[in-house]
Amino acid sequence: MGNRADVDVVAQRGLGGMAPRTELLTPGAPTELVGPDGRPTPEFRARLRRIPSWRNALSVSGCYLQTGIVLWATVRFAPWSWPITFVLMGRAHAQFAALMHEAAHRLLFSNRTLNDWVGRWLLGYPSFTSTDAYRRVHMAHHREEFGPNEPDMALYAGYPITPASMRRKLLRDAEGRTGWRLLRDQARGFRSDNPKVRSTLWKIMLVQAMLLAAAILSGHWWLYPLFWLLPYLTVWRVINRLRSIAEHGGMRASPDRRETTHCVRQRWTARFLLVPYRIGWHLPHHVDPGVPFRRLPALQRALEQSGYISEGLQHRSYPALWAALRRP
Repeated sequence: MGNRADVDVVAQRGLGGMAPRTELLTPGAPTELVGPDGRPTPEFRARLRRIPSWRNALSVSGCYLQTGIVLWATVRFAPWSWPITFVLMGRAHAQFAALMHEAAHRLLFSNRTLNDWVGRWLLGYPSFTSTDAYRRVHMAHHREEFGPNEPDMALYAGYPITPASMRRKLLRDAEGRTGWRLLRDQARGFRSDNPKVRSTLWKIMLVQAMLLAAAILSGHWWLYPLFWLLPYLTVWRVINRLRSIAEHGGMRASPDRRETTHCVRQRWTARFLLVPYRIGWHLPHHVDPGVPFRRLPALQRALEQSGYISEGLQHRSYPALWAALRRP
């Protein structure tokens, strides 16, 4: 959420250090699918924007099933499974966040009531997130990337940074300092004058209590603090930072989405651990935020075929982009 601190960060550290060269920003060739500015034609857009509700229901169920299997294996093969579980539960938070993001865009289910209920109770609250509050700030992000209401300006500003600075940021995340600070800031909402803020926080606490109760009833109370709460505070914060800077780190405000958003080739390893549910196709997502996640690869292909996304605009992998983001 935009505030004075974010403005000060930008004033001190600047933006645009990772923006692409001007010669790479030539308009695409108009095709039957997209225009020169990358926007889908009306017919193609109508096809892209159909919401596959039943398949998305399977995705939500599959997210819970995968999490349950990981926790079962944690108990079955303890303690040897614990290091693997710790990482995989950070990934579980990434999965919940990705599907919650889809619900925030109202693209998870065509029925708006169902979309919002699942987005809140099954995806947002389990991961300490108010889906409605996230939707408000996230829509500001889409209306004007790097604008006055950009919610994550401090995350994106100042790149490229030195390797030492990158290590310090990731160490804070990995040690849980970032996560604990954010959780502490969130808890201040219990004293808010806004009853909706207080009500939402109590709903989040209710869901957390239910998760703890489920762990206790299973006979393994330690599953909740060690493999839900702690990965949220540590592994998930690292994943979130690495993904976020790979989306917009060092870019700048522009009507051309290629100057606001990075484009990274998607490999199965990254899609498994870092960017589940196709959230890594982030440039096409910003070209048209109304396209459900399953159809982002189709929009990406259309943008590549038109030349709107050229070879020079694509980072070959996430490690390659992170290396570019940290330079002496």
